[in-house]
Amino acid sequence: MNRNAFLKLSTGTVGGLCLPGLWETAAHAAEAPVARSTAIDEVYLVKGLNAMARAHRMSSMAGHLGASLVAGYFIGRQRPDLDPEVYQGIEGDLDQVIAGESVFGSKMTKTAKMADAELFAPFPKEKSNESLIDGIAEALAKNIKTPRESGHNVIFAAIAIHALKERPEFATPSIIDGIRKLIGLFDNAHPGSGYYGKAKGRIKGNKITLPDGDDGTPPYKDVKGMVDAMLDELINQDPKVHRVGYGGLIHVNNHAAAITDLAQYGYPELVPAAVAAHHQHLRLWRNLPNVADEMGPEPFSEFNPYTAAYWTSGKVPYDRALLTHRVKTLYGFDELVEAHDDAAKEKQAYDKLRYLM
Repeated sequence: MNRNAFLKLSTGTVGGLCLPGLWETAAHAAEAPVARSTAIDEVYLVKGLNAMARAHRMSSMAGHLGASLVAGYFIGRQRPDLDPEVYQGIEGDLDQVIAGESVFGSKMTKTAKMADAELFAPFPKEKSNESLIDGIAEALAKNIKTPRESGHNVIFAAIAIHALKERPEFATPSIIDGIRKLIGLFDNAHPGSGYYGKAKGRIKGNKITLPDGDDGTPPYKDVKGMVDAMLDELINQDPKVHRVGYGGLIHVNNHAAAITDLAQYGYPELVPAAVAAHHQHLRLWRNLPNVADEMGPEPFSEFNPYTAAYWTSGKVPYDRALLTHRVKTLYGFDELVEAHDDAAKEKQAYDKLRYLM
């Protein structure tokens, strides 16, 4: 069964898809893989899970560091036949994250008691237990009903669930407990903020009253409608329209992609509330003012990031598509389109992906 067919089935079922089992393998996320067998080295998956499990000791946004490594590993699984320069570029981004160059690590948290590099360190060896993965979904259920920090609660949880469902030997108590604590940091978080022009500045989303009635945002209540709406947003991007806030279209995309993963990996009961929160996220973003007159047109890249030219041109932007965001968006785009069955629309969206980079 392909992913699109699975999602059609799972979103119509509210339970019974999560079949936890006991994994007694003596494994832990600290162990390095024996040999490289994927386009992106598996060591990034291991270090990424370690960092996600420790991020709560720094801040909720420190979750970016580990999540980007896990996402980077899966890009190699999603697209195993890209030019080597693409994988080298992705691993270069991930190496910079590990080296402490992300803005979301200790640079963001002035009171941080640990360095970025410490996030990726091994945990003591523990037995794995796949049934513990449900704890991440339980933590997410407490804050999924409204957008939280541009969808990062769902983005981080879904990336972790995807990784651990596919590699349950890494589902150890330390990893699961740490990721649960990371997701719990979003319980009282606001939806993010938007920039409403010079006169108003940035305003948090929970202080914004959205217009009554039809504001042009397509209505949807299920995964299919959400994915259709997201692909249309990607296809219809116009650099003359420059909106700033709520994580930009990058995070609206990644938020939607994460919800498709919740459906696929055994948590369809979370999907209705998640889709409703995503619709609010999209509405907040769409109702931002166009600030192109103030900030200029929305910048975009000359080349698609899945091509070698993007990485070898010497024009890889680091001012907008930060180290952690670029990789998560490539990963998220593929998760999104795998939940869709319109090849022509997928091709159009792929061609516009460089507008996010």
